Amino acid sequence: MSSLAAPDAGLPAFSTPATPRLFALVPCAGVGARSCADRPKQYVAVAGRPLVAHTLNALAQLHRLTATLVVLSPADEMFSALMPDFEGPGGWLAHCGGETRAQSVAAGLEALLRHGALADDWVLVHDAARCLLQPAWVDRLIDACRDDSVGGLLALPLADTLKAEQAGRVQSTVSRSGKWAAQTPQMFRIGLLQRALAAASRQQASPVTDEASAVEALGLQPLLVPGSMANFKVTFPEDFALAERLLSAQDR
Repeated sequence: MSSLAAPDAGLPAFSTPATPRLFALVPCAGVGARSCADRPKQYVAVAGRPLVAHTLNALAQLHRLTATLVVLSPADEMFSALMPDFEGPGGWLAHCGGETRAQSVAAGLEALLRHGALADDWVLVHDAARCLLQPAWVDRLIDACRDDSVGGLLALPLADTLKAEQAGRVQSTVSRSGKWAAQTPQMFRIGLLQRALAAASRQQASPVTDEASAVEALGLQPLLVPGSMANFKVTFPEDFALAERLLSAQDR
């Protein structure tokens, strides 16, 4: 089983307040039960490669990232078997994933700090299952958030009519005005995100399903940066076929 590399391995000089670095964090410890796959969905082959391999390939093209940390479950042996060449100066693994996304991200932030990242550095948390990520979308997010006091996330204004459900029937129509669908990456300072996730854990309220909601609970307002419809999260069985078609089209 792979473990964390030695602290500070391959890192440039520590950042100063004027030059915060950028890290990516990919929580990859879930099983994706809704996908009905025979393995964790991130390891299902799509367009000839594990789904998560496409995700990491897109992040690898972002030269402004210092490194990408993948958070795995403690017992995960599939990642290294399927992607033996990932680990290196810019690719780190941490077998510290928890039962929830928030727990995995919080543990991943601790791992980044052990690697030499600072609280003032930025972290871009991205879903392993958003495998159609394009570097240009991430660059847009970075450019929008680098000088922001809070940070932000890729998201899309909602176009569909929304229905609230009760017992399988429509209870009401919900206004879509001013509503956005959250995507990833979500970009925040490491220290801020740590504080937000710790506060959410103590409150034990509704589960934290994305990083922005934890930051919002501190009374802050993350920046909404327009994403793309193609940046969808592979979740249900039919999503694999759609991802296959789109990824195959990109390779032509």
